[in-house]
Amino acid sequence: MCRCAPAIAGLWAFLPLAFAAAAVLRPLALLLAFLAFAAVTQSTRAATVGIVVTDLGNRPLLDAVVMLEPASGRLPVSPMSGVQIAQMQRQFTPQVTVVTVGTPVTFPNNDTVRHHVYSFSPVKTFELKLYAGVPASPVVFDKPGIAVLGCNIHDQMVAWVVVVDTPLYARSAASGRAQIEGVAPGSYRLRVWHSSLAEGAPPTSTPLVVGNADIEQRSALGTFGRPK
Repeated sequence: MCRCAPAIAGLWAFLPLAFAAAAVLRPLALLLAFLAFAAVTQSTRAATVGIVVTDLGNRPLLDAVVMLEPASGRLPVSPMSGVQIAQMQRQFTPQVTVVTVGTPVTFPNNDTVRHHVYSFSPVKTFELKLYAGVPASPVVFDKPGIAVLGCNIHDQMVAWVVVVDTPLYARSAASGRAQIEGVAPGSYRLRVWHSSLAEGAPPTSTPLVVGNADIEQRSALGTFGRPK
């Protein structure tokens, strides 16, 4: 008789116990794997940052621009396409436009009179001299900052182009609230601008730490110009 028979018999006796243990441990392993996945997912969850922008009298500000910039480094941005600032009824439409750096903007004239659109802002200096219809070439806004637009023929015409160097931005509704979604955890600068700030004033800047949970912020601006 083979001397290994007792060992084989012992192995066969052990197999049911091994299968029973595996049946117990497998659900436990799956549970642990699920908990680990949930922990990783929670740690990298993108948050939503809501900001309510008001003046110092707590009146909501429409068309305030809010943006989040990393405390160090920068996030990649791509130029936008199809952006237009039209002239209609001797006004710019829209009056506040937000674009990312490198975005080309066209200025169609939908009025029956000619306009002379210009900006003398350091961010973008240009002139579109008296024209009707659509200029042949768009204007590329290639530096971050605020560009103020005017018309050399109609002094009441004014508009603003806010050029941002971050993909995390939003514009406030009539309630004063703006919402930025998909914000990864980290340290940021919350910057807020409105057209009624003093001429040439940069956006305000406030440190903001974003975690896994959604955030609601308020920003009260000391306005000097005409509120919109």
